[in-house]
Amino acid sequence: MQIFKLVTILLLCFLCQTTYSQNNTKSQNYIYKEGDYSGIGKWYMDREIAYVMGYQGIGWLERPEREAEESTTKLIKNLDIQPTDVIADIGAGSGYHVFKMAYIAKKGKVYAVDIQQEMLDAITIENKKQQLKNIVLVKGSEKNTSLPENKIDKILMVDVYHEFSFPIEMLVSMKKALKKDGKIYLIEYRGEDDNVPMKRLHKMTEKQAIKEFEASGFKLLKNISNLPWQHCMVFIKS
Repeated sequence: MQIFKLVTILLLCFLCQTTYSQNNTKSQNYIYKEGDYSGIGKWYMDREIAYVMGYQGIGWLERPEREAEESTTKLIKNLDIQPTDVIADIGAGSGYHVFKMAYIAKKGKVYAVDIQQEMLDAITIENKKQQLKNIVLVKGSEKNTSLPENKIDKILMVDVYHEFSFPIEMLVSMKKALKKDGKIYLIEYRGEDDNVPMKRLHKMTEKQAIKEFEASGFKLLKNISNLPWQHCMVFIKS
């Protein structure tokens, strides 16, 4: 009986230690501490995560001067979209880029992914005018893109990755969704350039992006430097 009790105690201690180790490892992925007023107090790899822009900012997404400020036409050309491409716009917002891409990928598909139903509703309203049949609305979550596995040729993220509350989990989800030779186009305001008129937490450096993406099994293929304010970093599976 005493031997049985001893074995039971040792087994419980082992299970407790294993659980603690697993939880401790998970907790080390993200750090919680006070930071910038624009941040959520959550850090990943020494970068504080920014607040998500709400649907109330749709007017800013659709501002007339956006083309001049961001050269969105060049951005779309950078994607080298083919007629049969299956593309996902993560954090699609009001669909500013979705509609541009859908007209080019006529025989393909464009998944418009957002966590805010109001953003998806805005795309629905606009598409009643444009009548495009190759746009698929997807309600994602903070941890999952909700995209089908191994179906996506190209993923576009425009000024949204820095707002992901769970960047590790989101990159895992995107990696599953991408085809073997799929690409991620990460568009972020250049954190190295003080002249870019954006809040610090709403910008990223190339070095920081590479560090985070490499940790999730990606590597930088190239950084296309033809946009006025933004990086256009292209990542592939490593």
